[in-house]
Order: sequence, then structure tokens, then C-alpha cells
Amino acid sequence: MFQQTAPKSRLDSAIVIAELIYHNAVRTVRKTHNNAVMSILMNMVQAATFVLAFFLMFSVIPGMRSSAIRGDYLLYIMSGVFLFMTHVKTMGSVVGSEGPASPMMQHAPMTTAIAIAAAMLSSLYVQVISMFTILFLYYTAWQPFEIYDAAGCMAMLLLAWFTGAAVGMVFLALKPWFPTAVGIATTIYQRANMIASGKMFVANTLPGFMLVMFDWNPLFHTIDQARGFAFINYTPHNSTIAYPLILGVVLFTIGLMGEFYTRKHASASWSARR
Repeated sequence: MFQQTAPKSRLDSAIVIAELIYHNAVRTVRKTHNNAVMSILMNMVQAATFVLAFFLMFSVIPGMRSSAIRGDYLLYIMSGVFLFMTHVKTMGSVVGSEGPASPMMQHAPMTTAIAIAAAMLSSLYVQVISMFTILFLYYTAWQPFEIYDAAGCMAMLLLAWFTGAAVGMVFLALKPWFPTAVGIATTIYQRANMIASGKMFVANTLPGFMLVMFDWNPLFHTIDQARGFAFINYTPHNSTIAYPLILGVVLFTIGLMGEFYTRKHASASWSARR
């Protein structure tokens, strides 16, 4: 009854870890609502609201619609909104995952690595399901559309997801030390990306003095490259795939090292400061 069963092989360990990540991912998805389907529907409504709001804004503001890429106008808007939401939602999910002082860490199989992986995968799951459902409804109920390179677009979505997780890892490592400052910085980063992500304009049309205001942002590059894959008549010149990939690897590595150091110095009293 009181014996602790340990995995006998590496395969058994991998299965146990995968099972723990799965159950924690389900738990993370259901944080928003007790029903996982309702959590996904709420995210879909939020994404559709973003798309509708930008569509109306671009239609009202003079000159905005004419500066878009030639092709399906709503697809142009959705290409920015979906990557933006994946990036910021993943970052927020990673920052909000259980830290080393969380009561969940008192359970022997649970680790911060499992909590982080579950937060990342649950966010990706919700965003991908929402994206495909909205695109399916748009294709069947409104008008058919064609994506030039769907695999490239999906790769850019995964890159936006990875860079969002990397930024979230850095914030997560700093969160136990500076909880208030990290909360403010997270909110500022999310709000700044409403404009700095570049989802409201085409990067090729930006003059040089404006380009330097946006090309620091990995999300700006992934959105512009995704539009290059989505539209046959658009070739990105002011963005690259290498920059967000390299930056994501660097930030993720820094976040892992910071999280390891934080975990070694964790204290249960930190929870009282939040």
C-alpha cells in the first residue's frame, strides 16, 4: 500500500512523463471553464472578435484597406490575428504555470518542467483548434479561399508559439523574484504587441525609419513570413525566419537556466508575496 513504484526503463519513464504532461495540459485547458469545449469556444469567440474588429477598423480608416496584400482580405487579417493570439496566449500560459513554490510541486511525480510543457501544449492545442474551426467555417459558410503554402504557414504558427513560450520562460524565471514587476512587464508586452506585431500593415511597405521600430519583435517576422507563405503574390523582404528562431532558442535557454536557479532557491514563503 505504501510502496512507491518507479519506472523500470527509459521507455516507462517517457510514458509516465507523457501521461503527466497530458493530464496537466487538460487541467490547464479547463482552468478557464470546467468544460474544455467551452474553453475552446470562448477562445474562438475572442479570435473572431479580433478579426471582426480589425476588419471594421480597416474598412473605416481611409487607405488601410488599399495597403493590404492583394488577395483574400479577411485571410490577410486572420494571418496576423491567429499568430498574435498564439504568441501572447502561450506566453501568458507559460508565465502563469505552476512555479517551484506551488502546492502542486509537493506531489512527487510533478515537476516545473512538466508544468511548463503542459502550459505550452495546452495553449497550442486551443489555438490550433480555434484557428482550424474558424477557417473551416469561413471557407464553408462565407467563401472558399486558397492558401499558397499551408505547411509554411503552419510552420510560422509553430514558430510564433515557440517564441511566445521562450519569452514566457524568461518572465517565469523572474516571476518569483519580482512578481509585481513581471506582472506589469507581461501586460505591457502583450499590449505592445497589438501594434508592434505588425499584423495591421504590410512590412514591405514600411520605410526604413519605421522598420527599426518593429524588426526587434520576433512576432513581426513570423507574421510577415506567414503572409509570404499564405499569398502567392507577396514576397517578404524586410523579415527573416532565422531571427525569431535564433532569438527563441536563446531566450528559451536563458529561461531554462533562470528557472533552474530559481527552483534551487525556491521557498514556500514566496507564495505569500503574490
